[in-house]
Amino acid sequence: MAESTVDHSWDVIVIGAGPVGENAADRVRKAGLTVAIVEKHLVGGECSFYACSPSKALLRPVLVTHASQRVQGSEGATVDRDGVLARRDSWIDNLSDKGAVGWLDSAGIDLVRGTARLAGERHVEVDGRLYEARHAVIVATGTDPLVPDLPGLRDANPWTNRDATTSRRVPERLVVLGGGPVACELAVVFAAIGSEVTIVEQEDRLLGRMEPFAAEAVAAGLRDQGVRIRTGAAATKVTRPGQGGEVTVDLDNGESIVADEILVAVGRVPNTADLGLDSVGVATDEKGYLPVTERMEVEGADGDEPWLYAVGDVNGIALLTHMGKYQGRACGDLVGARATGRPVDPASMTPWAEDLGTVQVVWTDPEVAATGLTEEQARERGIRVRVVEVPMDSAAGSGLQAEGYQGRARMVVDEDKGTMVGATLVGQDVAELVHPATVAIVGEVPLRTLWHAVPAFPSMSEIWLRLLEEYGI
Repeated sequence: MAESTVDHSWDVIVIGAGPVGENAADRVRKAGLTVAIVEKHLVGGECSFYACSPSKALLRPVLVTHASQRVQGSEGATVDRDGVLARRDSWIDNLSDKGAVGWLDSAGIDLVRGTARLAGERHVEVDGRLYEARHAVIVATGTDPLVPDLPGLRDANPWTNRDATTSRRVPERLVVLGGGPVACELAVVFAAIGSEVTIVEQEDRLLGRMEPFAAEAVAAGLRDQGVRIRTGAAATKVTRPGQGGEVTVDLDNGESIVADEILVAVGRVPNTADLGLDSVGVATDEKGYLPVTERMEVEGADGDEPWLYAVGDVNGIALLTHMGKYQGRACGDLVGARATGRPVDPASMTPWAEDLGTVQVVWTDPEVAATGLTEEQARERGIRVRVVEVPMDSAAGSGLQAEGYQGRARMVVDEDKGTMVGATLVGQDVAELVHPATVAIVGEVPLRTLWHAVPAFPSMSEIWLRLLEEYGI
């Protein structure tokens, strides 16, 4: 491609200005390279405006209210619907990315607004203008909500997470398709602020990728909060005459559910369809994700040396913001080292998520915090497993958090190595307890060494001592 056709050049171009792309660009800039980031919508991306931040801003007042009602001596708070929505609006800055753009400026990262497409090796086209990346292009385009091809569903103009987390309207009746974290968390929110919520999940339980006991606890909690749950039932047809009228969801068990709004939370699809991948010889996998090496290099890209990388949801390894940011940081460091001729730090190789121990929190009531492998996943890998469980109230701190504290903790142990390979905690306020287990798993810390990591009394962190004692240490 003739150089005269290029409008501008940088050392690195990042496509997608969500948290993952921002982290990659920041690490590249800190390595001393010039970098531009391309964004067609809001700088800050899905997580900042439509997912992680607004959903947790909505959830926190609800969860705090529930917690206050479990402590003797507290008269108990109440949920203020308008206050909950106002707090959400503050967190997403009323859908303005002015603050995020200011951060890019302060970090020395150039912003290009528009829709990006690859246009040959190390070249990116943005709305008709051609740009060159002297060293690398990093794709961080993420995913979009999946709206399946169910009869009548798309014509019904359903909500996705983007609509639910930004809506100022609270429907009287809400039906939720899906039983994963997004479905469960938003069910908690809308049940608390005035909706009659029904969850429809075609599998036989909620949270299918987590330990069964965690799913059972979340389902029980949702029912206590007034949410109706239909598991093992698939939607077969959606009907909504006119715009904004009642929506009817027919199930394969013969039941029909009538609601004022329908929320689809059944998965995500990668943003790769219009990336111009054919111009660089790249093909996606069968689900549309970009296949990558352990160094986040896109497989099959034209060129003698690696120059095209993909980080975050778009590579399909782990559809979690924190895992994508981790990949972005490692990839940025790797690109920086290669471009400047410095030795490549082994830390720039990102272990596959299934081997690393991905951590995930579901902010329902009760919360679920999990890291590493479930018991089933560990056994499928041929690990000689021992599972250890204790009730959360075996730690004195839990009783101080709530009267009659309910919860459970599980540790999955590789008996041959004497190390933890997975952990799941269920209960109020367990989200902040899971990181020590992630450290132990990633570091392959022997359980007998963990016994010397003494938790403070009377904190909920003592649950880790209780698990080790139950194991026999």
